[in-house]
Amino acid sequence: MSNIMINFFKNIFSSLVSRENDRTIFSVGSAHFLVMKRSYPDIKNFAEVDYKVFSQNGEDGIIDYLFYSLNIDVPKFLEIGVGNYKESNTRYLFEKNSCKGMIVDNNKNLKKKVSKYVKLWKGDLTIVENTITTENILEILSSNNFDKNLDLFSLDIDGIDYWVMKQIPQNISKIVIVEYNAVFGPNLEVTVPNIKNFDRKKYHYSYLCYGTSLKALIKLMSEKKYVFVGTNIACNNAFFVTESEINKIKILLPKINDLEKFTRSNFTESRSINGELNYLSGYDRLKEIENCEVIDLSSQNNTLIKLKNINI
Repeated sequence: MSNIMINFFKNIFSSLVSRENDRTIFSVGSAHFLVMKRSYPDIKNFAEVDYKVFSQNGEDGIIDYLFYSLNIDVPKFLEIGVGNYKESNTRYLFEKNSCKGMIVDNNKNLKKKVSKYVKLWKGDLTIVENTITTENILEILSSNNFDKNLDLFSLDIDGIDYWVMKQIPQNISKIVIVEYNAVFGPNLEVTVPNIKNFDRKKYHYSYLCYGTSLKALIKLMSEKKYVFVGTNIACNNAFFVTESEINKIKILLPKINDLEKFTRSNFTESRSINGELNYLSGYDRLKEIENCEVIDLSSQNNTLIKLKNINI
C-alpha cells in the first residue's frame, strides 16, 4: 500500500476518533449542566459554575448559568475570534440548541475547518472570514444583521479588543464576554494601541503585551451600561450583563475597586527573545514587558507610554 493511501486512512481514522470523542464530551457536558441547574439558585460566584465543554477554559459553565438566570433557551450569538471553532465560547451552544449565530475569524478556509467539528445544517451559522478592525466592525455586523438583539456576544482577538469593543453599539447583547490581559494587573488602566493587523507575536517577543487591562475594560463597559459580573477561573475572560437584565443575576457582584483576584492568571506562555518558551510567572511577566508602549487610558490625552513609566 502506498504512503498516500496509508496517510489517507490514517486521516479518516483520526477524524472518526475525534468525532467520537467530541460526542462523548458533549454528552458528559450536557449531563453535568442538567445536574448543576438544581444548584443554580444558590450559586454565589462563577468559580462554582466554571466548566469546560468546548470552550478554552470554563466559559461553557458560566454561560449556561447566565442563560439559566436570564431565561434564555435558544440564544442568538456572535463570537469574534474562534480559531477553527474546535475550542470556542459558542460551539456548545450551537450544537446543543441548533440556534442562530455568527462567528468571525481571519482563519483561512474557515468554513471548511468549522465543518470538521460541527454539522452546519443543524443550525443557522453565519461564518465570516475576515480580520476585524475598528473600521470594518460595524459594517460586518450590520450587513449580517448581528448588530442588535443578541443574547451573547464574545470578543477575543488577542490584540485591539478594547478599540473594537469601543465601536460596538451600546446594549448589543444581554451578555458580553471580552478577553483581557491579566498580566497588566489589577490597577493599570491600559490597552495596546489601535494598530492595524496587530500581532502579539510581533509586538513583543514575549507574546505578553496585547489586549487590555481588566480595569480599563470594566470602565469602558460601564460607559456602555454593562455591569461586570466576574471572570473565569483562568482569569482571561471577563463577563458583563446589561444593566436592564442585571436584577436577574443572583450572584455576589465583584467589587470593581479590588480586582486582584481576577488578575491572578497562572498562564506561563511567555517566550524568550529567541522565541523559546521561558515560562515566566507572576510579576516577572509584567517586568518582561516594562518597555512596551501602551495607551495610558487614565490620562486625559490617552498618551502612548512605556509601561514602566505609568504611575499607579
